[in-house]
Amino acid sequence: MLAHLTNGHGLIFRLSVTGSEGATIRLYIEQYEKDPSKIGRLSHEALAPLVEASLKLSKMEEFTGRSAPTVIT
Repeated sequence: MLAHLTNGHGLIFRLSVTGSEGATIRLYIEQYEKDPSKIGRLSHEALAPLVEASLKLSKMEEFTGRSAPTVIT
């Protein structure tokens, strides 16, 4: 699923099946930032509002039973 938001941000949800066992849901987040003073922020801090919104939008915990990711890169 791909979502382009009106403010220049973007969300991508991708189901990745390994073929051996289970599957992985990958969430890619893009955030446009025009304020130069905010460019150096840590990723997890800068993207936190988008992460929270995307998890609510997708009902990720409801569908997977997980309240936190197993891997963050």
